[in-house]
Amino acid sequence: MSTQDTQRRVDVTTEGGIATVALDSPHNRNALSGLLVAQLREALDAAAADEAVRAVVLTHTGGTFCAGADLSEATDDPADDPARARADELVDLLRLIVTLPKPVVGVIDGHVRAGGMGLVAACDIVLAGEASTFALTESRLGLAASVISLTVLPRIDPRAASRVFLTGEKFDAAEAARIGLATEAPTDLDAALTKLTGDLAKCSPQGLRESKALVTHELLAHLDEHRDRVAAQSSRLFSSEEAREGMTAFLQRRAPRWSA
Repeated sequence: MSTQDTQRRVDVTTEGGIATVALDSPHNRNALSGLLVAQLREALDAAAADEAVRAVVLTHTGGTFCAGADLSEATDDPADDPARARADELVDLLRLIVTLPKPVVGVIDGHVRAGGMGLVAACDIVLAGEASTFALTESRLGLAASVISLTVLPRIDPRAASRVFLTGEKFDAAEAARIGLATEAPTDLDAALTKLTGDLAKCSPQGLRESKALVTHELLAHLDEHRDRVAAQSSRLFSSEEAREGMTAFLQRRAPRWSA
């Protein structure tokens, strides 16, 4: 096993009934590598099984919450990790967050791009700090926000969805709250989180579990109904020549050949 294989990409601490799960791979802007996804699933499963944990805070280290797919893995596309398998792994991760029997609170104070938007939308409550920025950049790479549409589209305003999915433009925390991606854009993120976790701590485990099942019922039904369709689209696009050009241009820090 290589040194890279043994490195941690997710940091977990538990205090006062709150499990804080932080994406901790700042060297690649917390990109959704196979290793990070596996460790995040492991951390969420452990929090779900821990009777002392009342809620989960999903957050990050560094200035980026999540940059989306690890494009270095996507462009390599080895035979044992095809594009469809990666798409299915991301669907399973989003579903795990949605079905976790405890509230998942997203605490964002950095950049969120592409696949990271799916994680944010899967959370039950999202606090977005003033340093947060958001963008669905897939259309600029020859891709589409296929898998993450499973959680993003049910959360946000349809007209806003058309704009951010098509343009890839960047928007701030206030806009994220306005369109429904974030719950709140507080000026004091720490104070807002303290109040929120305090309120959750007053609730019974059963009350939280059953209430979450109610409010996520339609989201989960949407996810299960459309998962195969969007995973197939994602796999097809990641394997296309145009997307390879877009991803390669991004990694080489140049404009893709179709760019005006």
